[in-house]
Amino acid sequence: MSDQLTLSAEARERAGKGASRAMRREGRVPAVIYGDKKDPEPIHLEERELVKLLQTGHFMNSLVSLELGSSKTNALPKDIQFHPVTDRPMHVDFLRIGKGASVTLEIPVSFVNEEESPGLKRGGVLNVVRHELELTCPADDIPSEIVVPLDGLEVGDSIHISQIELPEGVVSAIDDRDFTIAGVVAPSALKRDDASAEGEEGEDGEEEVGADEVPTTAQGDGGSEEESDS
Repeated sequence: MSDQLTLSAEARERAGKGASRAMRREGRVPAVIYGDKKDPEPIHLEERELVKLLQTGHFMNSLVSLELGSSKTNALPKDIQFHPVTDRPMHVDFLRIGKGASVTLEIPVSFVNEEESPGLKRGGVLNVVRHELELTCPADDIPSEIVVPLDGLEVGDSIHISQIELPEGVVSAIDDRDFTIAGVVAPSALKRDDASAEGEEGEDGEEEVGADEVPTTAQGDGGSEEESDS
């Protein structure tokens, strides 16, 4: 399960562009909490604290506990607006998560046991098709990553979503096909060598016609001319 993050927040009493610019000058970031059949709740956050969590790399895939005074609200970051030049966070949207709710997220994939793959040990290359999986998870039990073992994979083998043991309560959001996550492929140099070998075999198999080999029909025509001269 991914670690739950915590952010202190304060209610926003004023809205509008002017009020938001004033907050940003004070090192605050405007935000809003919505969802769970409740009215949107405008808040603002400390920029340095927010940036610190953004640098963890899994802020968007984590449940965040927003502390407003003595109350706490569990929410999921849904959108962050950044300044186009400075990349400073300008605004954050949070989705309020009710008890027992499920969420759909992109969860990163981690590959393990490469040394147990015969195909990789012989020089094969791991071709990763999906670095993240779109999964539906319990809001209070979001996995930090999905571990994919590479044991026993040969060159040409692939790993599909049906082969992965997902945590309890977690299912793939894509349920209409058994999609590929990764596979072991032959390196490009080996492919070129195989293609060259096939080309040489094709050339060796061709039969050449010598210059002194004359078709039978031509010899027959010549015999007919000699008979007419006599």
